[in-house]
Formats: sequence, structure tokens, C-alpha cells
Amino acid sequence: MQLDDTDRRILRQLLADPTLATADLAERAGVTAATCWRRLERLTAAGVLKGQHAVIDWRALGWAVEVSLRFTLDKTNPRAFDEFLAAARDVPEVIEIQTFLGRVDVRLNVIARDMGHYQLVYRDRILTLPHISDIESLMLVSTIKETGSVPL
Repeated sequence: MQLDDTDRRILRQLLADPTLATADLAERAGVTAATCWRRLERLTAAGVLKGQHAVIDWRALGWAVEVSLRFTLDKTNPRAFDEFLAAARDVPEVIEIQTFLGRVDVRLNVIARDMGHYQLVYRDRILTLPHISDIESLMLVSTIKETGSVPL
């Protein structure tokens, strides 16, 4: 889909403040509310906008530990990916699953209340996942930049 200047203005304002009502978004983007609504509908239908969601600060809720786990799977079993992913989806502390081409097959983002809780999750839920050949753990220290925006 080709974006024009109006689409870009609307998307920039939406990224800056996703809580804006359509009328306020339209005003900030310099268009009428009807135009803004139509553009949002078109962007949604084209798959550019996939919806709105809440961004939760897990640390503010007492989940102080975040670890990125990178897995290499034993690919001698043709169902290794499917079985691993199905089991990983069932771990409540897994908040993100990504698959890759290359040395790393899967990345899980895991949260825990503290290191003791993480050790339990790791031992009882992560190490029991099927078809693991290798695991690399990266403990999150700080997030320097986090954005869902693209240069518009």
C-alpha cells in the first residue's frame, strides 16, 4: 500500500498518542474527522493498522526479571518446531515467541517476579520443553530504545 502525506500525518499522530479520539487525531493531523475515520478504516483494511493494544509495564506489576532465551532445536525430528512451539505457548511466563532462520531457531521472552521465581520457571517449565539442542540466556539489564514506529 502506498501512503500519502495525509496517511503519514495520521500515523505519526497515532503513534505519538494512540489514545486520541478520532476527532482529536483528525485535528492534530489537519484533516476532518470523517476523512480521518475513512483513512483509518482504509489503513486497517489494508493491514497497515492491526489494532490497538495496551502496553503493560511488567516491572511495575512486580515482574522484575526479564530474560531472552535463544534455542537451537534438534531438527532430526520433523515435528520439533511444532511440538516445541505448542509447549512454549503453554508457559504463562513466556510473553513473546519468535522464530528465526539461522543458528538460532526460536527466541522466547520470559518474565519472572524475581531470580528465585525465574530459576523455578527455567528448571520446571523451560528445560522440560521438547527437542532442545542448545539454549543461550540473555538477562535484560535495561531497554535503551523501544518503539513500534517507523520513519514516516
